[in-house]
Amino acid sequence: MSLIDDIFKKMTEYEDSPKRINHFLKVWGYASFIGRSEGLSEREQLILEVAALTHDIGIKLSLVKYNSSAGKYQEAEGSIEAEKLLSELTEDRELIERLCYLIGHHHTYGNIEGADYQILVEADFLVNAYEDNLSREAIEAFGRKIFKTAESKRILRETYLRKR
Repeated sequence: MSLIDDIFKKMTEYEDSPKRINHFLKVWGYASFIGRSEGLSEREQLILEVAALTHDIGIKLSLVKYNSSAGKYQEAEGSIEAEKLLSELTEDRELIERLCYLIGHHHTYGNIEGADYQILVEADFLVNAYEDNLSREAIEAFGRKIFKTAESKRILRETYLRKR
């Protein structure tokens, strides 16, 4: 099994909410496709895909500790939970540190550094726009302000902004 397969299995065992499992699987699907479309290196693609599968790992603990799944709690608790899970599967400290950083910042949009971070934010938004039933105006504004990759912009346009 690959690391992606191992993470996939661990996350479906860890998570107890079908809604959240479906969410991270959709984000993973978008992120995986966008990363390949944007020509990420093999290492960047691996980091992106693992981050997409684990990005919301902090929600479960946030709900217990704070009775909230707010982004700031997800980020704080997520990197702690991810460290535990990832350390069981790999000894690659550089990989674990980058993943914990991405999980700990995936709701922070002010200083996005790296294609993995950019695509993770875009993929998460593509799914959240539908799941949260965001208005066309909110989608357009977020897209203008945050989206950078050509493929994510195309998906956003074709999925949410095309006149039907």
